[in-house]
Amino acid sequence: MKNATAAAGAFRTKRSLNLINNRLFTAFVWGVSAAIVLFILALLYLILQKGLPSLTWDFILGLPSEIEEGGGIGPALFNSFYMLAISLLIAVPLGMAAGIYLAEFAPDNKLIGFVRICVEGLASVPSIIFGLFGIALFVEMFQIGLTIVGGAISLAFLNLPVMTRVTEESIRAVPQELKQASFALGATHLQTIRRVLIPTAISGLVTGICLIAGRAFGESAVIILTAGVTTSGEMWDFNLLSPGETLAVHLWYVQSEAIVPDAVAISDKAAAVLVFVILLFNIVFRIPLWIKERRSK
Repeated sequence: MKNATAAAGAFRTKRSLNLINNRLFTAFVWGVSAAIVLFILALLYLILQKGLPSLTWDFILGLPSEIEEGGGIGPALFNSFYMLAISLLIAVPLGMAAGIYLAEFAPDNKLIGFVRICVEGLASVPSIIFGLFGIALFVEMFQIGLTIVGGAISLAFLNLPVMTRVTEESIRAVPQELKQASFALGATHLQTIRRVLIPTAISGLVTGICLIAGRAFGESAVIILTAGVTTSGEMWDFNLLSPGETLAVHLWYVQSEAIVPDAVAISDKAAAVLVFVILLFNIVFRIPLWIKERRSK
């Protein structure tokens, strides 16, 4: 009887201790999460409050100035969107195709395992390495100089491993029951991928596209080495062989090399535009997902 009572008391004591530890750990996790969120919000506020209030359309669409104050970011902003669109047109289809192949068709052997290791390694390679590769390919081999097409394709190379890994993991995360049910209804493998796997994994795929879009839009090292630090001087220049300074590169140039009197004001406003556009990407890409979720409820 005494042994049973002692055991029950020890169990209650241990349970109470576990509850206390669980609450302490939960409080710690919430505290760390709240601190990170507050830090991010404070950083965004610090960047946006310096630049957004003084933004004007003349600055957003105006031509940059090398000497006089009052220059804009029009050509650099246009080049950012232009090169982003070209890089996404290359990286997204190829990355999704490679990820679907690795998830659905690739055999489980050492060669494919080595390929996955290589893809993961490329996804973590510093961007300047892809910039050096772009110089070797477009500047030295093809002799086309620092151009928009060279920068856009180099950005696509930079984001291709990331899109491949995100696609593979998103497809693998789809429950096998959905796939087997599709086969049981007579669907082919291609129909199952198109109508079951991709729609189910769309949230992960959109997240991957948001990641590579934000990375490409804010990238500077690759652009400096493959597209240059100047623009053609025209606002809407679609020539792929023109120099391709982007907004991120223009921000770096103004902060480090420019001699204009209002360099600090230009950098503050350019940084605000850069952050605002990247945040806008995440919202725009996720609107269809939010609409889909609301309709499915």
